[in-house]
Amino acid sequence: MTANLVGERRTFVTHLECSLTGERYEADKLQGLSAAGRPLLVRYDLEAAGGALRREALEARPTDLWRWRELLPVRRTENIISLGEIETPLIPIPRSGGTNVLVKDEGRLPTGSFKARGLVMAVAMAKELGVKRIAMPTNGNAGAALAAYATRAGIETLVLCPSDTPEVNVREIAAQGARVYRVNGLIDECGAIVGIGAAEGLWFDFSTLKEPYRIEGKKTMGLELAAQLGWRLPKAIFYPTGGGTGLIGMWKAFDELEQLGWIGSERPKMFAVQASGCAPIVKAFEDGVEHAERWENAHTVAAGIRVPKAVGDFLILRAVRESGGAALAVEEDDIVRATADSAAMDGLLLCPEGGATLAAYRNALEAGLVSATDDVVLFNCATGLKYPLEDRSAVLDKNALPDLAEL
Repeated sequence: MTANLVGERRTFVTHLECSLTGERYEADKLQGLSAAGRPLLVRYDLEAAGGALRREALEARPTDLWRWRELLPVRRTENIISLGEIETPLIPIPRSGGTNVLVKDEGRLPTGSFKARGLVMAVAMAKELGVKRIAMPTNGNAGAALAAYATRAGIETLVLCPSDTPEVNVREIAAQGARVYRVNGLIDECGAIVGIGAAEGLWFDFSTLKEPYRIEGKKTMGLELAAQLGWRLPKAIFYPTGGGTGLIGMWKAFDELEQLGWIGSERPKMFAVQASGCAPIVKAFEDGVEHAERWENAHTVAAGIRVPKAVGDFLILRAVRESGGAALAVEEDDIVRATADSAAMDGLLLCPEGGATLAAYRNALEAGLVSATDDVVLFNCATGLKYPLEDRSAVLDKNALPDLAEL
């Protein structure tokens, strides 16, 4: 197959594929879930892509998300949107984590979270396919990213969030141009309302994995990680898992890189990290099943991973099992402690979901699931500045100064 070429933009997309049945779907047509009710995956002519793009040429490009354009779905240059999606750094945390632990700090992306990766791609494709109105449920950061990119693309947006969503998220969604509603329910209940409106033709449903392209944006985490580590992969990856799009995307990225001949067959152990108050993937992993039951009365300080039921559950579980990894639940106190330790000991302010990965790594180390000599990458999915911080300040009276040595 020859690549489609419009201006300077090349793409090698061949078709979409049901992640459960393998059934093929047309790529250049607006698609939601497959007929089986499961996510669609974008497939590429990787032989042609590899012939058109050499690793050396890629390495010479600016290190942003769009450097990977031959492995991304947007066909026409004019539909690419951007707010500056940089390559996020790998930060060592030797005191709170260990000498071989790196944090991929996704909080450096636009709107302060890794949701920017998925939503920039999904919105660009919505623009390309003529979508005029979008609705989506969110626990916060995804809604903020959608609002920003949809506004940039000129697409009308409606966002529904649980009523206890962090206030800063609710306000930034509204500030960036979306209509936002607080709902007295959890994210999957918000999603059910979005689904009703989509069925009535009021908007296109942008819920996690209910369109094919958020995975393609999120897979750039895996592409980027391989490039940053000199075309090798770490021994283990700890990923905060709600809907699991990024974990699924990275697993897809590693397969595509191997087909290109850029990496070998070795894979990291993938650890899906959840909170003990909302751990449907962990339960399914431990029960040895492929689909997770809805988690009732879900609660956790890490709102981004409070997802009672994920439509891509089987894809998460497959990646975890094939990699030799595990799904791990961490306690609330451990999340809080790990988040505080990273900031106080290494100067890196993690979000609670990022703190959960550090807590999970510590537990995995103690349980012998990983070794202290293993190269490990933890994903911090958002800037810690979006979350309430404990006030540890004291008061100093300028008119009655104490012995300053006591300070």
